[in-house]
Amino acid sequence: MRVLILLLTLLTFSSLHAADSASPPGTEAAEASRLSKRDAVILGVVEGITEFLPISSTGHLIVTNHALGLDADDPLFDDNGQPLWARPPSAEDPVGVPLTLKLAADTYIVVIQVGAIAAVMFIFWPSIAGILRGLTGHDPVGLRLLRNIALAFFPVVFVGLAFDDWIDANLFSIPTVIAALVVGAGFMWFAERWRKQRATVTDKAPADLTPREAVQIGFIQCLALWPGMSRSMVTMVGGYFSGLAPAKAAEFSFLVGLPVLGGAAVYKGWQAGPAMISLFGWTEMLIGGAVATLAAGAAVKFLVSYLQKFGLGAFAIYRVVLAGALAIWMLD
Repeated sequence: MRVLILLLTLLTFSSLHAADSASPPGTEAAEASRLSKRDAVILGVVEGITEFLPISSTGHLIVTNHALGLDADDPLFDDNGQPLWARPPSAEDPVGVPLTLKLAADTYIVVIQVGAIAAVMFIFWPSIAGILRGLTGHDPVGLRLLRNIALAFFPVVFVGLAFDDWIDANLFSIPTVIAALVVGAGFMWFAERWRKQRATVTDKAPADLTPREAVQIGFIQCLALWPGMSRSMVTMVGGYFSGLAPAKAAEFSFLVGLPVLGGAAVYKGWQAGPAMISLFGWTEMLIGGAVATLAAGAAVKFLVSYLQKFGLGAFAIYRVVLAGALAIWMLD
């Protein structure tokens, strides 16, 4: 629970910091859009902790960006009054995509996920090494694990690409995050109750999932495209329903997250990475990535140990508390 208390403290601190550091009228857009090192640390901690906990990294980061004043949708201009572009106009796209502070911050968050990926690869290196051996024909268990990761990965890719623009336009807001937090909490409560009623001890490993079970987890993972739902939560719940114990369900969730998060980082980085770096700078990006690595490593270690003893119940309660706090914050 200390990790969850830390998150609430960080969100409160972000709100206070944003209020204290609000730019006075007349501040130039270029100056107002800078990302401070303190903001980079805050975003790195929130990203690293929430990426693999079943509480929604996207939801927390939408709230954090709002609290830090990084969600403005107005086009940005350089010191000479020329527009900054995430994607300049071209023959194929005459309109182009203007760079906004929100787009730069969203890209920053996705890119520093590389730090969270690095933490998982380090912690679960034996499983990844088994996959590499499986590719050379020396580890059939590793090859089955790779098959299951791929089968769970592809559904969310297809659905995500098909509805990417609609999701960005309609679901990235605090009210939708509040709704997803509550719905996700109910989903977790139901899954945890179902698991305990079964009262069976299983040593089933992620590599033991059938292809059908892996695909089923993949389609359940599509629910995480709703910001606030949590990719790690829905894949863990999918693992529950496929017969995995909590710690093993978490492990499979982390491993499935590697291609999902890696693919998102490459896609967003290719789309708007250079423009984001020109606005925020390499130093702030490296700070955020390094902090995300350390925070994600600590969060993963904590979660595996916690789930073995207590399950998902406390995280469901946290989601409801956070949803209530956000609703009150919006009313104020």
